[in-house]
Amino acid sequence: MAAGDINITDVLKLSAEKFILNKITFDFTKIDGSTETQVREIYDHGNGATVLLYNRRQRTIILIRQLRIASYINGNPSGLLIETCAGLLDNLSPEEAIVKEISEETGFEITNVKKIMELYTSPGADTELLHFFVAEYDHSQKKTAGGGLNDEQEDIEVMEVPFDEAYQWLIEGKIKDAKTAILILYAKLNNLIE
Repeated sequence: MAAGDINITDVLKLSAEKFILNKITFDFTKIDGSTETQVREIYDHGNGATVLLYNRRQRTIILIRQLRIASYINGNPSGLLIETCAGLLDNLSPEEAIVKEISEETGFEITNVKKIMELYTSPGADTELLHFFVAEYDHSQKKTAGGGLNDEQEDIEVMEVPFDEAYQWLIEGKIKDAKTAILILYAKLNNLIE
C-alpha cells in the first residue's frame, strides 16, 4: 500500500433511524509508509444545498430563523439560529433541491440560481457535501408565506434583512451558522450587493 491508501475492513451500522451512523474500521497507510488501523464514527445524512437570496436594488437578503436542537445542547440558550435557506438533496439535483427549499422555506418562487461552490461541511465526522448558491429575488416572486413544511416539523421565521445589518450580525457573533457565514462573506468579498 502507498501513502494515503485506505482499506476499509469493517462497517458496523450503529443507527439508521432517519439517517445513518456507521462505525468504520479501516487500515490507513501513513506518510512514513507504515499502516495503522483506525476507527471512526461517520454520520451520513446525505448531501445538501444552501442559497443566499439577495436583492441588489434594496440591498437586502432573505434569512431564516429556526430551532437547531444541537446548538441548544451545545450552549445556545434559545436553540434558534439565523441561517440561509437550505435543505437536503433528497435524490434531486442540487439546483432542483434548492429551488424546492426556497419555495418551502421562504415562499419565493425562484428558478434562476447560480452555483458558486461546494464544500464538505464537517469531514471529520459527516459525509455531507454542501452545494452553495446565490440568487436574486424581488417581491413579485413571493407566492406564499413560507415557513417550511409541517410534515417535516419545520417552524421557520422568514426574515428580510438589510445586507449591512446581516454582515454586522456576523461580525458580532449573532450569526453562528457556518454556511450562512460563508455566503455572507462571499457576497461581501464579491460585491454582490453594492
